[in-house]
Amino acid sequence: MLSGFKDFILRGNIVTMAVGLAVGSAFTAVVTGFSTAFITPLIGLATRSTGDFSAATFSVDGVTFPYGKFVGAAIAFVITAAVLYFVVVVPMMKVQARFDRRDKDKPIDIKAALRDCPRCYSQIPGIATRCSHCTSELEPDPKALELAGLPAPR
Repeated sequence: MLSGFKDFILRGNIVTMAVGLAVGSAFTAVVTGFSTAFITPLIGLATRSTGDFSAATFSVDGVTFPYGKFVGAAIAFVITAAVLYFVVVVPMMKVQARFDRRDKDKPIDIKAALRDCPRCYSQIPGIATRCSHCTSELEPDPKALELAGLPAPR
């Protein structure tokens, strides 16, 4: 029972996820600290609020709404999202595009596009002009010809 738990904990994806969560929480703390130390006071200066903008509130019928805390949290979220987008997502999209480009350079397997013969219902390549099973003459599939880069028959 204990060895099963040990195998579960030491599995690669669990450890990777734990490290990702730890780094993510540390990154969130850094962004929140940056937002609290620099961005929120700048907003306070721009709006002529005195002191810390995160302490800004308004009251309605004796109920206090601390909107400054919400604005600070929203700013921390936007900063976190922007950094993750520009540091993680954009580079990964470029890497993915590079791999996609390499896949397009590979030759296309023209026999991979299969279709059924309309007479004997056996599978044949989409570009075939004759069935290999019943020897019926066929028109090639236009989509398969286009995929293979071959001209359509006239």
